[in-house]
Amino acid sequence: MDGWLDLAPISRLTLPFALALGLIAFYWLWRVAGEARRGWRPAAAWWAVPGLGLLWLTPLSDVPALFGLGAAGLLFAEFWPGAFRPARTRPGPAWPLVSLLCGLAVFALVAAGGGGAIPVTVGLAAVLAGLGGLLAVGLHREKRPARSPGLEVRFARVRQPEWPDLSVTLTEEGARLVNVSGGPVQLAGWSPSGVNAWLRVRDEGGAPLNVLGSGQSAFLPLNGRAGGVRVWYVPGGGGRGRPSEPRLFRADWTPPAYAESRVLN
Repeated sequence: MDGWLDLAPISRLTLPFALALGLIAFYWLWRVAGEARRGWRPAAAWWAVPGLGLLWLTPLSDVPALFGLGAAGLLFAEFWPGAFRPARTRPGPAWPLVSLLCGLAVFALVAAGGGGAIPVTVGLAAVLAGLGGLLAVGLHREKRPARSPGLEVRFARVRQPEWPDLSVTLTEEGARLVNVSGGPVQLAGWSPSGVNAWLRVRDEGGAPLNVLGSGQSAFLPLNGRAGGVRVWYVPGGGGRGRPSEPRLFRADWTPPAYAESRVLN
């Protein structure tokens, strides 16, 4: 451990190993920048900083386990599901600047002869964290909410699921549409059967509904001569990922106004 207080152990680093660590650091910064443009901030991804620090220390010490710990930190930062999270507000630049300046100050002390291998490692980690934080701040873009499907779904190729995601119940004022699936659906529009219309789905109070949660209901105003409805929707709540294909919900019945004249065969 005493040897880590001077610069002699750094001579044990090989050029290929140092270049490999530099490429990993560059990749991490590139990924932070890309996620920041999509409105995401690092969360578990910060484990890459101590992970790289432990890998840097491995050739300088007699503790091979540091390599495994460092590699585990990198794998955790890369593949953990919560590596990046949506940034609800724009992050501030205060702490990244402090981290960057502290790292540069450590380098200045080392250059003046006031430190060795461990201070260099701490300085590199501080500079890397500061650069990552500044990229997350400078390239941050507000995450726009997913746009609800619109009229393009009306003329797109849609399919009717084998097991319906929606159900409809007739009422005195119209029909009550209920989401009976296990997740939310994005509502595009609806129309009474036999009518070339494109209407907005609304709730019981008349407010427009873009997403219908599981078990949630909506109101479809119909007259007594309506014999069915058509509802266009897209499964899912508009989150991150590949969008689902549009679907069509069809429901037909004998209009209440003609119920007495219905003939059963």
